[in-house]
Amino acid sequence: MSSRMLDACLLTFALLLVSCAQAPGDAAQSAVVHEAGVDPALDAPQEEVPPATVPGAARALAPLAADFSGFGPVPFGSDAQALRLAWGGPLEGGGEAQGDADACHYLFPQPRPAHGYGTGFMVEGGRFVRVDVDDPAATAPGGGRIGMAASEIAAMYPGRIEERPHKYVDGAKYLRVTRDGSEAVLLFETDAQGRVEEWRIGLPPQVDYVEGCG
Repeated sequence: MSSRMLDACLLTFALLLVSCAQAPGDAAQSAVVHEAGVDPALDAPQEEVPPATVPGAARALAPLAADFSGFGPVPFGSDAQALRLAWGGPLEGGGEAQGDADACHYLFPQPRPAHGYGTGFMVEGGRFVRVDVDDPAATAPGGGRIGMAASEIAAMYPGRIEERPHKYVDGAKYLRVTRDGSEAVLLFETDAQGRVEEWRIGLPPQVDYVEGCG
């Protein structure tokens, strides 16, 4: 037998030994890797799926919003502690600093925006009674927004608006929106050109306090 033939026989024998030593299923897996170029072991996550990807988590993490019942899960009339717990972050301000927790005061989420106040929660008599908003990105219940014309607001809330003249600005108005079955009032405050500058929602009489807690 020539040396070339001997080498060929030895190579064939070595390949047979490797094939026999390979665990069942490894050959098929190797074929998949070779054919698709992807290791099937990498196709399944090695760690637990993060909570944010669990179905329904997006709804649970959605920002809280004001409506005619209150703010998120906190109805108007609740105590300030319920509001703090629902918000889940720092709320600063309050009558506690002046030594009178029952006095009218605001709680503001932190950090405060560079301009304006963003969102303010009014508390009076120890109860949550009103939400004030000057954030242009925020949408009021029913779709109203800062920057809209009074005519657009009227079209969004047909037959539900009571106009009142602004206390300090000639031509400006307060647009009070009510809803059947709710004690709360949604109020848009416009400038002299009829554009919404801010809005608030809450219980009377506090929702009509022109100077807030001033």
